[in-house]
Amino acid sequence: MKTRTAVIYYSATGSTYRLAEAIAEGAFESDGDVRVRKVRETAHNEAIASNEGWASHRQRTRHVPEASLEDLGWADVVILGTPARFGLPAAPLKQFIDSAGPLWGAGKLMNKVVSSFASAAHPHGGQETTLVALNNVFYHWGAIIVPPGYLDPIQIATGNPYGVSFAGENGAALPDETVLAAARHQGRRTVAIARLLLAGRSRVPDDR
Repeated sequence: MKTRTAVIYYSATGSTYRLAEAIAEGAFESDGDVRVRKVRETAHNEAIASNEGWASHRQRTRHVPEASLEDLGWADVVILGTPARFGLPAAPLKQFIDSAGPLWGAGKLMNKVVSSFASAAHPHGGQETTLVALNNVFYHWGAIIVPPGYLDPIQIATGNPYGVSFAGENGAALPDETVLAAARHQGRRTVAIARLLLAGRSRVPDDR
């Protein structure tokens, strides 16, 4: 059964964007129809221009469409990604989440299969608390959270069962192949679980 996956992210200097690409690759490998979408930037142009890495990444990713509520409603699988900001999701992603109230109120986020990923400046920069914060959103949606766990050897190498994460030293480094392999695993696993649930749901009445 073909699934529809929306990988929706915010990235300032490129680390989270590269994770999003790899997660999308894994989702596509699992025979998914995949959309990669960035959320709208909320910072002022002057602030972006003052940081070379931020300005350069913004230019390089002009081709990526901005996320809309239509993408969220369309998807069977939603995978959200963000840099850690003081242990919490970045404001642009939070603003997009906050705009989803109409879908939530109509019950259109219920039972979606979801997962999350993160980046931070430093190895202990709040990645796990950021992922848990995104899970709090998913609880309110009534969504089904699929973490990567330790079901694949790549997870032993990267060590994060909550969701793939990367410490990018404020854009000075980008995810290496080990981290990208973990991201692909997370995309494949999330879509695989969604396919099982969708197949089962087609055989029984909707219990919402």
